[in-house]
Amino acid sequence: MLEVVGVRFKEAGKIYYFSPGDATLKRGDHVIVETVRGIEYGEIVQVDKQLGEDEVVLPLKTILRVADQKDADIVRDNRLAAVDAHAVCEEKIREHQLDMKLVDVEYTFDRNKVIFYFTAEGRVDFRELVKDLASVFRTRIELRQIGVRDEAKLLSGIGPCGRVLCCSSFLGEFEPVSIKMAKDQNLSLNPNKISGVCGRLMCCLKYENDTYEELKRDLPDVGKRIKIPEGDGRVIGLNILDQLIQVELHDRTRVVTYTIDELVEVGAIKRKPSKQ
Repeated sequence: MLEVVGVRFKEAGKIYYFSPGDATLKRGDHVIVETVRGIEYGEIVQVDKQLGEDEVVLPLKTILRVADQKDADIVRDNRLAAVDAHAVCEEKIREHQLDMKLVDVEYTFDRNKVIFYFTAEGRVDFRELVKDLASVFRTRIELRQIGVRDEAKLLSGIGPCGRVLCCSSFLGEFEPVSIKMAKDQNLSLNPNKISGVCGRLMCCLKYENDTYEELKRDLPDVGKRIKIPEGDGRVIGLNILDQLIQVELHDRTRVVTYTIDELVEVGAIKRKPSKQ
């Protein structure tokens, strides 16, 4: 096992792991580290963590040093410079008449590179744009095309729930979300009700999905025919959270509601073996 510390370079960004070396670190400390992008300024978000060698990218880099006020000033200046770079890039995009939307601009800590994040419907030939930007900023230029979910994460905003977007406030990485999750939770399949500000399925559909899958595991499918004390019947409705099953009698004269325990007791259904 390796002792590591987790570092974030952006709020709600992905966590990257480094060796603490001889440094004594605590959560909230700012540090200087070496990454594939160069020297970077990040924040310690995890300490005293043990991971196996298969869980980290080897060789594990060591924290260079704890950041000081001078480093914080550099970060502040870089952010101010990024605002100016944003305006310049937007003007250049208009000059080249490119069908792309500039979302964000970021300088690396050591000013070795400036990264322009943009969205576009398809591929964009921005070679001439890169040449123009390089002549203005006299440093390495990277244009990175991102998706609409990444755009929402960068720009932030308020979700339908009235809270700041999960992706921009605490979600380090996006997880796959499917329409099946909405169906399993008996949610309206109206796109306006289950889509976030990015236009994609809301990330929060994933939060309770494991619980719904576990609760639904022993419930019979809607339409399944079962034998109950009142006679033959057909499952016509499920209340997953309350573990209730609505059964319509074969002659359609009555609908009765059973708990899952009651149906198991009368032998109408069987519980599935535990996954553990």
